[in-house]
Amino acid sequence: MATALIVLAAGQGTRMNSDLPKVLHPLAGVPILWHALQAGRSLDPERVVVVTGHGAAAVEASVRAYDPDATCVRQAEQLGTGHAVAQAMPALAGFAGRVVVLYGDTPFIHPDTLQALIDSPAEVTVLGFEAADPARYGRLVAAGDRLDRIVEWKDATEAERAITLCNSGVLAAEAGLLAELVAGLGNDNAAGEYYLTDVVGAARARGLAARVVTCPEAETLGINTRVELARAEAAFQARARAEAMETGVTLQAPDTVFFSFDTAIGRDAVIGPNVVFGPGVTVESGAEVRAFCHLEGCHISRGASVGPFARLRPGAELAEDVHVGNFVEIKNSILDEGVKVGHLTYLGDAQVGERTNVGAGTVTCNYDGVSKHRTVIGREVFIGSDTMLVAPVTVGDRAMTASGSVITGDVPEAALAIGRARQVSKPGLAVKLFEKLKAEADRRQKKVR
Repeated sequence: MATALIVLAAGQGTRMNSDLPKVLHPLAGVPILWHALQAGRSLDPERVVVVTGHGAAAVEASVRAYDPDATCVRQAEQLGTGHAVAQAMPALAGFAGRVVVLYGDTPFIHPDTLQALIDSPAEVTVLGFEAADPARYGRLVAAGDRLDRIVEWKDATEAERAITLCNSGVLAAEAGLLAELVAGLGNDNAAGEYYLTDVVGAARARGLAARVVTCPEAETLGINTRVELARAEAAFQARARAEAMETGVTLQAPDTVFFSFDTAIGRDAVIGPNVVFGPGVTVESGAEVRAFCHLEGCHISRGASVGPFARLRPGAELAEDVHVGNFVEIKNSILDEGVKVGHLTYLGDAQVGERTNVGAGTVTCNYDGVSKHRTVIGREVFIGSDTMLVAPVTVGDRAMTASGSVITGDVPEAALAIGRARQVSKPGLAVKLFEKLKAEADRRQKKVR
């Protein structure tokens, strides 16, 4: 069955006490909203509509960064969830499949749960959960999986508040029916809002079937405060660490490793303590990432080792058996098989050939203040310690640079390049200079007194 998504992301999130829209707060390295979009993507939807409101421009930019094909519509006034869905329906004109309504601040709904909503035979299907502490959740008044109505806590009787089957807010219905139901909603309730939950009663009044699909409460975790955001982060990390170890990854100190929402690590990889993964990282089987590394937007191949205390930035590509050591930063650079970059080095916008050794303190000077430039280093090259490679520059295969050189021109294959001033020694000048400096310091001290 064809599916579409409506993702509600218009709320201000006042309890976050932040200028940033609630759905843009980071969770596992990316906005909370991306997690909801990722969950919905498991249904392979034909259309995705995101309803924005507070901070709409920023939210819409984030949506485009994740899914350029998604449609954003604005809810100028926040008049309730039913009103928000009504704003989205024109963007689904001509769509005849099933629509799933998700929330941008509810990141953990499992793909199997969403599929169960789609597979339900009822005209309207709502996602519910048994709450350990029902608190102020809306209640599902049901007999088995047959749903009679949804009652918001504000409008519930004492008997209805005793129900522990709670409403997640997520529901599924055929597009045409959903459009009709939300168009007929009223706002005669304690909050004066148009509740999406009222579509259940409206459907039942037509003699249509409504059902409940249930899931664990953890899947329905909504994020409204900084405390809930921290809990969500902890829940995500705990699950990600467990999944990594179950698939054969060694985490030497699991509680200190932090994953992003899309981190991919192969079997028999070893991850040391205090490693942080940003978005877009792939680590192949058998690679090792040592302690205190920060990785984002990079690829580490089989047999490579990174760290400790290394940083790989977006565009870093490490081939098999590459070694990147301590206090090395790699950005937008390709290191071919067997390259060694031991320590205290920056490689940006570079291509480094097989089995090349890059000495300590090497820097590719890739930025002239306006534009970035590329450095190309060939195969089996020896780059001496403290070499400055001023891009654009090319060093040929099997060439060498002398330690302390500033390389501003291309180095031919097999050549030795020396780019430093001749050393000059002045006998006795060091003692004279120190005596002069000491005398000046003494004079300054006497003036202070």
